[in-house]
Amino acid sequence: MGIDARRGRLVELLGPVVAAEGFDLEDVTVTPAGRRRLVRVVVDKDGGVSLDDVADVSQSVSKRLDEVDVLGGSPYVLEVTSPGVDRPLTEPRHWRRARGRLVKAELSDGTSAEGRVTEADETGVELDGARRIAYGELVRGRVQVEFNRRDAGLDDELDEDLDVDEDIDDADDEG
Repeated sequence: MGIDARRGRLVELLGPVVAAEGFDLEDVTVTPAGRRRLVRVVVDKDGGVSLDDVADVSQSVSKRLDEVDVLGGSPYVLEVTSPGVDRPLTEPRHWRRARGRLVKAELSDGTSAEGRVTEADETGVELDGARRIAYGELVRGRVQVEFNRRDAGLDDELDEDLDVDEDIDDADDEG
């Protein structure tokens, strides 16, 4: 069985298992790792993927792989993960999940656009609340890594709203 055929069979086999857990199957790869093979399953969902989610999906996927001899009985290592920040944004769900993030989009006319995703629906994406781009115009996008994110001051505002220093002073007075 060739690499593409094996990948297709794994996607067909694992897609329903991952969907039953409430996730989208983003990718499946099989690569040699010494005497074993590394089976990497990439999953995602709205709201992100927690470590508990990864553990649950991993158990279900492992059980299904053990039931079916799609890997030819050879040993494998299973890795279930979420997509990294470098994953290209190619599907409407990817753009929806990037809401609030700074992205750079390659457009079908050869130009590019950069901005913060303020809205994404089934027809297109809106950048910075002003520019709307239909999915037909988008080739792909990438989330831009930000070290000083625009909303970084929110923690200071929350501390002011909670009067953290006053609560600590009151506790010292009581003791």
